[in-house]
Amino acid sequence: MQYNASEFLIETKVPSDELIVSRTDLKGIITYANETFAQISGYTPKELIGKPHNIVRHPDMPKAAFKDLWDVIQSGRKWRGFVKNMRKDSGYYWVYAQISGVYKDDKLVEFKSIRTPISFEDKVKYQKLYDQMRKDANENIRTITYS
Repeated sequence: MQYNASEFLIETKVPSDELIVSRTDLKGIITYANETFAQISGYTPKELIGKPHNIVRHPDMPKAAFKDLWDVIQSGRKWRGFVKNMRKDSGYYWVYAQISGVYKDDKLVEFKSIRTPISFEDKVKYQKLYDQMRKDANENIRTITYS
């Protein structure tokens, strides 16, 4: 996918008094998206519902982070972590995510995710960590060129 470098570098900050909330089915397809999720991601709720949650996956995120996420939530535990997401316009936003199962009659029926803003220091820390993880895994590394 080709990105416009100027859009790719624009960060949208998550308001400190807002929660981003979504639910997915067991395969990661969005079944609910609150208005904050829509506004921050640049999509409408209608555009999000029925799409894989990875519609907002930023290419800076290492594959290992999402493997860990799925391993944890499919084992019935709550996953917590720092995530860089990509907006519809190719900008980005950082969140602290908590993802857990939703049960009905003791049966796992869906996943819920609640996301909150993070500090500038955490953004820098996790960008560096994720860059190193991608490099170690021989995944694509972000480069910016100007012509």
